[in-house]
Amino acid sequence: MHRRTALSVSAALLVAAPLLSACSGETRPGTAAVVGGERITTSALQAQVNDVRTAQNGSGRAAAELIAGTPNLERAKLGKMIQLRVLEKAADTAGISVSTKEIEEAREAQEQGGTGSLEERALQGRVPLAPRQIDEELRFQLLLGKLTERFGEDKILQPLSQAAEQLDIEVNPRYGAWDARQIGLGAADTPWITQRTAAEQAPPAGA
Repeated sequence: MHRRTALSVSAALLVAAPLLSACSGETRPGTAAVVGGERITTSALQAQVNDVRTAQNGSGRAAAELIAGTPNLERAKLGKMIQLRVLEKAADTAGISVSTKEIEEAREAQEQGGTGSLEERALQGRVPLAPRQIDEELRFQLLLGKLTERFGEDKILQPLSQAAEQLDIEVNPRYGAWDARQIGLGAADTPWITQRTAAEQAPPAGA
């Protein structure tokens, strides 16, 4: 089986056509998104952001550059969290799963290739990963690879679109609105909403 273990998702697969849709209805306090009736809480989202910021702060001289290069980290992380749930739904429907052993093997392959450590490369990605987020990203990539192998690159969007529709995704307008063309969270189309919470802050170095 051909495994796709790169730490970046193929743009061709996720941008070629609409994948996810969401309404900008009201969400409960403390909710970043609702996917399949299950909440992605703001605390869970912030925990992922804080892990990355802590890792960035610990990267020495590159810390300031890494942090400055990811100003919309909350939105990017929420987008990936939603996409993972879509992949899981599509994979479950297709009878596809990823084992712990497969993740371990994919990690070993990543650690043997490329320059610098896996943790360093993951932190420098378009959507940066803290060390303990790498296995989840590898699972994301393996699920995507298996689905693509099953349906083909030209038809992969059909099961993903069906999964997204079944999950009835809702996004808190604080984080934007789901942009199906860009397959990500764009600016919310509700300008009357006042931002009442402070922008996420990077934890101090050494925190």
